[in-house]
Amino acid sequence: MFNYLRHINKTWINYVKLTRTNSYLKRMNSDDCNSKILDYKKIRNFSIVAHVDHGKSTLADRLLEKTGAIKPSTENAQVLDQLQVEKERGITVKAVTASLNYTYNNDSYLLNLIDTPGHVDFSNEVVRSVTACQGVILLVDANEGIQAQTVAVHSLAKRNNLIIIPTLNKVDLPRADPDKVKGQLNSLFNIDTNTVLSVSAKKGWGVEELLQAVITRIPPPDVDLNSYFKAHIIDTWHDKYRGVLCLAYIHSGTVEVGKAVKWKSSTKQHTVKYLALLRPGEEPIDKAIAGQVVMVGLGPKGGGSVGDHLLSVDAVENLETTSTQAIKHMVYAGIFPADQSQHVFLSDAIKKLALNDSAVSVNVDSSPALGQGWRVGFLGLLHLDVFTQRLLQEHKAEAILTAPSVPYKIKLKGAKIIRHYKSEEIIITNPLQLPDPQHIEEYYEPFVIGTIITPVQYIGAVTTLCVDRRGSPLPSNAVDDKMTMMQFILPLSEVVIDFHDTLKSITSGFASFDYQDYGFHPSALVRMDILLNGVLVDELTSIVHTSRLEYNARRLTEKLKEMIPRQMVQVAIQAVVLGKVFARETIKAYRKDVTAKLYGGDVTRRKKLLKQQAEGKKKMRSVANIKIPRDTFIDVLKR
Repeated sequence: MFNYLRHINKTWINYVKLTRTNSYLKRMNSDDCNSKILDYKKIRNFSIVAHVDHGKSTLADRLLEKTGAIKPSTENAQVLDQLQVEKERGITVKAVTASLNYTYNNDSYLLNLIDTPGHVDFSNEVVRSVTACQGVILLVDANEGIQAQTVAVHSLAKRNNLIIIPTLNKVDLPRADPDKVKGQLNSLFNIDTNTVLSVSAKKGWGVEELLQAVITRIPPPDVDLNSYFKAHIIDTWHDKYRGVLCLAYIHSGTVEVGKAVKWKSSTKQHTVKYLALLRPGEEPIDKAIAGQVVMVGLGPKGGGSVGDHLLSVDAVENLETTSTQAIKHMVYAGIFPADQSQHVFLSDAIKKLALNDSAVSVNVDSSPALGQGWRVGFLGLLHLDVFTQRLLQEHKAEAILTAPSVPYKIKLKGAKIIRHYKSEEIIITNPLQLPDPQHIEEYYEPFVIGTIITPVQYIGAVTTLCVDRRGSPLPSNAVDDKMTMMQFILPLSEVVIDFHDTLKSITSGFASFDYQDYGFHPSALVRMDILLNGVLVDELTSIVHTSRLEYNARRLTEKLKEMIPRQMVQVAIQAVVLGKVFARETIKAYRKDVTAKLYGGDVTRRKKLLKQQAEGKKKMRSVANIKIPRDTFIDVLKR
């Protein structure tokens, strides 16, 4: 027994020694790596940009494997897609950074990779990511060719003066036609076909050549190490124990753990408590230099927001900073707790999620039927769906979502009403905020420029769809002999609901769609109210175009007739505009034969029961007109 205990003790001592040795070696290797990369000329910052489902996340996995950040394994799929909603939907929602070490010609390089989303609803993530890059990998599917979002991200890279590395993916598939897609790149973007790389992200073909191209083609960051410390925040998120953590791109100077810094938006000083590279897991470091993309933590009360600047305490306070384009929200919806007792819990969840998703805007709202809630702005319907799904998955917060609407601009008339609103023009995000029509001089509706890339055989169907949605055509360009790029000026309200699904349906899934803001333009709009038994239902009020008035009125009343449960009294559903009824549906009341129990006797008994029933129905009808049961309209108010 004694010998057995000695053996166990000796084994434990050896294990502790080995663990300490490995930890020391790992720390030494990490320090050695950090010492090698403290040369900004050996840093490369780049993003992968592409249309949705062109293989960005798969290519990022191969880059992580080739640089030794992860081990090759079938389990390592979509490593940078860390959110549950990303893995379930198979899309990238958040731009994620990974700092990779790579040796080329016996020199060690630090490659800061940013994997970006491909859907137009998350274009804000791409815009923020390219501000920390000097180049991009423009990934194009060799089977599908150039798509609508490809055009958008290429234009974004050009506006930011970034080096573009055109790359064809999925060249291993039987349907791949690299020569045709190279011709499309040359036709639309004037890209030399000899500079286009070919890879297979799934099998790893050409990834080494792509890494070498990143080093040779993309320049090092243009920074100043000897100036004061200055960094701008790309992303933020909340940690339960450490508070707000920030992803920062360092423009100048250096930063160390324990250094005093301040925010440009506030003069209060903070101490840097956490500093790490994301590989993609956190790797703590003691020092970072200009040109790096690092995680910075200032403690639970450190604060910080996307777009703000972190500075040395001795920096000049009135610094000129790069202007960031204001986010234009395309869709607004009301979010309310399923039970008002959960209001505080849902409020905390929305604040934490809004910190991680800077593209949303949150304002307090209230509803007579649903109680206290929030009016939230989104970049699109998918953005809205993902936000509510993340609320449920990450914070276990259940919410009721009202019907989405787009913002409108109103030009007012009359000195009194202008003084009340303190402006001649106001933005309306909720139809209930619309002033009385007699005070409105003109309505302005948001429009977008929609880009559609479709096979030539569907040109007629696509044109018909866009014209039906009040679209105006712009000049089109031929991508090649089989594909064409069409552009239309479209009302945003006709795009955000079901335009993309209808487009996919009429083109058998071959067309792709992307849009960009075109501003507000005059439009013939009216407010449409929904009345139930003559009582206005605020939550169902909407703003519609006069040409679509009758269609929208009939569609909404028919939908309400299907979804509102039958009641003891008759319910009249009316769509009303300026006092005129444009559509009406009636939900018949339940009928009960109160005289069924009579088996004889005088007729006055029958008349007495029928009179009591009529009085009861009259009383219920008056009550129903005053107060509408909350649960009755939850399904209707859901999007």
